[in-house]
Amino acid sequence: MRASFSYRSAVLILLLGVFTYLYGLDSRFAPKNGDEYPYMHIVRMTADTGQWLPLQSEMNGIKNTKPPLIFWQGIASTYWASDWTLANLRWPSVLYTGLTAFFLFLAVRRFSGKTQTGLLASLVWLSFFATYRYGRPFLADPPEVFWISLPFFGILYWGKSTFESKFFFPLMAGICFGFALFAKSFAYIVPASFALGLYYWRWRQWSIPQVLIRDLYKLILIAVLALGVFALWFAMDPYPEAVWREFVLGENAGKFAARQSSYLMDLLRGGDSIWLLLLTTIANAGLFSFVLISTLMQCWRARRFLTLEEVLLLLLIAAFLIVFSLPSQRSGRYLLPVMPAFAALIALYWDKLPLWGFRIALLLQFLVISLLIWIGGNLQFSQFMGDAGQWIYSYCHWILMSVSLLVVLVGLFRRSQTKVLALTACFLVYCALTSSLAPLEGHLGRYSTETITQTQGKDVWIPCDYRAKDEEYRLLLPGAKLHGYLAKDAADIGGLTANYPLVAVHSPLGVAPTLCESCQIVGQRMEMRARHSNEEIAEMLAGQIGKHLFVNEYLIATPAAMPDLSNLKDVCR
Repeated sequence: MRASFSYRSAVLILLLGVFTYLYGLDSRFAPKNGDEYPYMHIVRMTADTGQWLPLQSEMNGIKNTKPPLIFWQGIASTYWASDWTLANLRWPSVLYTGLTAFFLFLAVRRFSGKTQTGLLASLVWLSFFATYRYGRPFLADPPEVFWISLPFFGILYWGKSTFESKFFFPLMAGICFGFALFAKSFAYIVPASFALGLYYWRWRQWSIPQVLIRDLYKLILIAVLALGVFALWFAMDPYPEAVWREFVLGENAGKFAARQSSYLMDLLRGGDSIWLLLLTTIANAGLFSFVLISTLMQCWRARRFLTLEEVLLLLLIAAFLIVFSLPSQRSGRYLLPVMPAFAALIALYWDKLPLWGFRIALLLQFLVISLLIWIGGNLQFSQFMGDAGQWIYSYCHWILMSVSLLVVLVGLFRRSQTKVLALTACFLVYCALTSSLAPLEGHLGRYSTETITQTQGKDVWIPCDYRAKDEEYRLLLPGAKLHGYLAKDAADIGGLTANYPLVAVHSPLGVAPTLCESCQIVGQRMEMRARHSNEEIAEMLAGQIGKHLFVNEYLIATPAAMPDLSNLKDVCR
């Protein structure tokens, strides 16, 4: 038995967690998923029409990619795209994440009888990298996780009354699941209903006849209500046939088609195998992955003495794991709704968990922070930038890095503090990641006000390596008419300036671009590269980080004639 989790530790880590989720909320480099760009595009295009439906998009095949709730959320938070910032798009996601953590705290506190355990469960969930990565950006995951989790939190909180409820709880659960479907996909009714069915089965002492007689109608009512809420999309959208074709058949039914050789082979091997699904589900815990593994080992050893609530948490995890192993496209991201259950189990077994999982977490944190310090020092004190400017960190950055490293070292060498400091360091690592790219969020990585003014209403060609990547450039060049070309051609300055009248090109740091006599540099900023060759990676490991990690982006005005846009493919689309 180890020292219990104290109130003081809980409050301090909670304050750190709140700061972590708000710090850098508007950062272009925040950990996220590439879906954010297409979602932003759909919000902006739909808001421009002044109508909630139908959803609008200029991307081929991507319009009704998700139900409208997430896009309505973006329209509302940006005031119909009139206040277009990443912070405005993302703050509802943080609110959903915070509410999920709060209700997880209430549920675990209620059935465990300990406030510290409830706080610990919510903090552990917030410390998971998947929660940080998917719980802040403008994505459908935060509302999905919240609305799916709420009925299960209700069961853990009220217990017997929810199982015996003949109408109120099924009504509440059906509406909550309906909002989850309206935010992500109707397919989630399958694992959610399956998990509830297992809950009722356990409550009836594993008696199937009792479940059929007393609870089957509740499950049917819940599923019908949830699907009824989702069906509102078809009722309100003026083109329901497009919703059926693009979302139901394309986005969901297509996930059962064989992706490589055959369904069975895909199940057992390859990038969509059941084994990789298990691995990526555990990896959702991020730095706490080995802590999660040790918790599951403890559950297995104590399997004959599990409490009712622990069994219910494991049944929820099993239900989602079984259902999402069936589609041929398998991803740990689909298991995000069960990560609060994993966090609750870690909190319940916290005092009994061995230290090795936490020490592995601390070692990983030590490696990450040390690497960030090394990279940051290399960037600030080397002369790689030439005329690009200076990569300068504030004193607060180095204080943060020093404190983070000290916390990790103390956690490694003080057994009594290992667990608490491992949890604390998760949040410190996320802050360190954000702080390490802070100079690029300032004037180094942005165009000047003069450049933005000069590009108002003009056609500008920009490099695209992902669909709707131009949505990021709309934050950098608001008011410009953007068109995309292949990002791999960004260094072909001669070819780009010969074809486009106003184009963004890339040049290595310290190397001025060779331009035609009548070409003019309109603006300049620094950008971080995403793809590198093996030789470049080797040189970066040898210390030449800035040489390959960053490029200068120049906005060039040329004498080239305006291309025929009707015959020119926009790569961003």
